[in-house]
Amino acid sequence: MAKRPTYIVTGGAGFIGANLTAALLARSPRPFVVVIDSFRSGSFANLVEACERRAAGPFDGSVISLSTSEIDFAEVLETYPAQAVFHIGAITDTTVSSETTMLRENVEGFSAMLEACDEARTPLVYASSAATYGTPPQTAQRKPFPLGAAGKPNNVYGFSKWLMECEHRRFAERTAKRRDREPMVVGLRYFNVFGPGEARKGKMASMVYQLTMQVLAGRSPRLFADGTQARDQVYVDDVVDCTLAAAGLGKRAPRPGVYNLGSGVATSFNQIADAIRAALGLSDQERPTDYFDMPPDIRRFYQDYTCADMTETARGLGWKPKHDPVRAMGAYAKFLSESSATL
Repeated sequence: MAKRPTYIVTGGAGFIGANLTAALLARSPRPFVVVIDSFRSGSFANLVEACERRAAGPFDGSVISLSTSEIDFAEVLETYPAQAVFHIGAITDTTVSSETTMLRENVEGFSAMLEACDEARTPLVYASSAATYGTPPQTAQRKPFPLGAAGKPNNVYGFSKWLMECEHRRFAERTAKRRDREPMVVGLRYFNVFGPGEARKGKMASMVYQLTMQVLAGRSPRLFADGTQARDQVYVDDVVDCTLAAAGLGKRAPRPGVYNLGSGVATSFNQIADAIRAALGLSDQERPTDYFDMPPDIRRFYQDYTCADMTETARGLGWKPKHDPVRAMGAYAKFLSESSATL
């Protein structure tokens, strides 16, 4: 029997990680997947449900229940020689104010991971974030964010992701000088991801999920006044597809570097509410939007607008988003409606 290919997914019991794990397991030949997760916000149920949604069969890999800051990654790769490592695990709650906690969990250990993957010649794909941009000039201009606009994050979560990118760049420069090659490392700045499997994220679930659940509960969708805030909302299936492509599991060989991963479209919160109502067959009169003022403690780090410039992603990874955000929101709202009806 041929040996199964092996992949390692940190944060594999979380929203994106579980969807990615299930997508890997649905591939042929069926791989062996090692999930590393602290279970701070992840759950075994995410894996079970994602595998069922993607008809991937039961999860039959291994689980290491530690955060990446607590493990020796070289030892992990020695035990589980992998075709690729996907580093998705992190504290993703952008409202966490403890800088020590955020930086320890999200940044410490990343340098050792880079070294270990390069030593083993294992491609590494890691999750960065649109939070690295903060509020660049393109916000006022309502234009897509080019890669070079990042570096002034509004919160410690974005800062932690920016530090990872900085470490990646330094490591790539050192390696290129020492070994005359750039390490196969790709960072992906995830924008606002939504889709099946995010219910256990609680208050950090997408706006699409939160507004849909409000409407399904018979309430009006609640938005910060006046609902014109706009974010790049990207469907989770696109995020998974691009993440796989970044590891060389797409249609062409990827180029190392940092890339945006969004839909390339900014969708206002008003548009999200409209899409949900339309999908559920409700009018503005039946579920009028309830606007309220943004709390001052949120305003100081709030991103009023985000939109990914996907030009370099297409060039470097040969990948473009497949899902129109508004149509995907409608389909997702129907999915949530049908799922809640069976509970």
